[in-house]
Amino acid sequence: MKINLRVTMLAVLTAAPLPVLAGGLMLYEVGTDNVGLANAGAAARAQDPSTLASNVAGMAFLPGTQITAGAQLVYGNLGFDVDGSTNVGGGDSGNSVGWVPGGSFFVSHELGDGWSVGFANYGDFGSSVDYDNSWSGRYFLQNGELLGMTFMPTLAYKLNENWAFGIGVRAYYAKLVNELAVNNGPLEGDGSAKYKADDWSYGTSLGVMYSPQPGTRLGLSYTSEINLDFKDKLKLEGIGPVAQHALQERGVLDAATTINMNIPQTLTFSIYHELDDQWALLASANWQDWSRFGEVGIDLDSNQPKSVSLDANFKDTWHLSLGTQYRFDRRWMWMAGIGYDSSAVDDKNRTVTVPMAESWRFGTGLTYTLDPQTEVNLSYEFVSMGDMPVTQEKPDGTRISGSFNNAWIQALSTSATWRF
Repeated sequence: MKINLRVTMLAVLTAAPLPVLAGGLMLYEVGTDNVGLANAGAAARAQDPSTLASNVAGMAFLPGTQITAGAQLVYGNLGFDVDGSTNVGGGDSGNSVGWVPGGSFFVSHELGDGWSVGFANYGDFGSSVDYDNSWSGRYFLQNGELLGMTFMPTLAYKLNENWAFGIGVRAYYAKLVNELAVNNGPLEGDGSAKYKADDWSYGTSLGVMYSPQPGTRLGLSYTSEINLDFKDKLKLEGIGPVAQHALQERGVLDAATTINMNIPQTLTFSIYHELDDQWALLASANWQDWSRFGEVGIDLDSNQPKSVSLDANFKDTWHLSLGTQYRFDRRWMWMAGIGYDSSAVDDKNRTVTVPMAESWRFGTGLTYTLDPQTEVNLSYEFVSMGDMPVTQEKPDGTRISGSFNNAWIQALSTSATWRF
């Protein structure tokens, strides 16, 4: 059996399961009322401390001390149906996205003289993908996780009644887990390869907000690229003697392996405008630099150091959304939004390890004011990705072909805000 190091390492280590809530993978759903608006107006609303996740400058418009805590559940339909072009037995994948919990916490505090400080903790990147272990695509991916969590102290300054500026320092924790089967040949059963690592990194969040008149705000928010270096040893089990010997000769076994990837920089522009005491209109446009994320580097630190790289042919993505808020009672406010995300991959570049496509989001929610200091929100969002055909082949001829049919994600979010 001939083992090609580059092919082996790329097959094993770049099988990163990636989140699928957006065409460009970034999550807008972090357990806040933003879910009910499909991200419309996110960088301009400044209605509670959750603005820290979308525009840190919005904190300068919040009086006193405020706290928002949120939780959500996500459930999806992402099952792969194989077709006759697949040349590996095993069948369909089963639903790879089950119940995924999430949460967030935000606090803001007005210091005076225009200054405010705050803190945000939320997960806006990540998902679990769990295919049936014996499915036909097991040599590409069986299961795994790619999860990201932000811890961010923030500072904002309100220059006057019109202008506000903010900055946040993001301490970013990420975890990567990949597991797939290894083909030992027709005379032996499958082996397995697993990679598990985590990393801390840092970035910034910058924001500016302009209010030309009461009830109207324009917001511009930027988040910097975050570089991650996952480092661990590749764990191989049940590998046949021929493959094991070949990998040992090439320094793969027991070698510290580093995977380098970049969480994209983003830019968001939003508008919030109150038509009257009841109605408000909201809109957002967002850009995400996913072409950089598609460039993955792999380094082996062994007695035979090697480096390989992968360009997954990702492209930058765009998000557009429109929404409304309607206060039909002094205690009740209804919201709704619709959003569109372009895809980070063309059809020909889609894989079962990165099942992405353009997506449409439809959100709605209700906010109830318990008293002048407390309000609660319940929001729901449906994300449709449609059908996602895939034909993926390895250099050794292993091929998986078929489609993710009628793929969708649903998110149910609840949050509460306290003002002091």
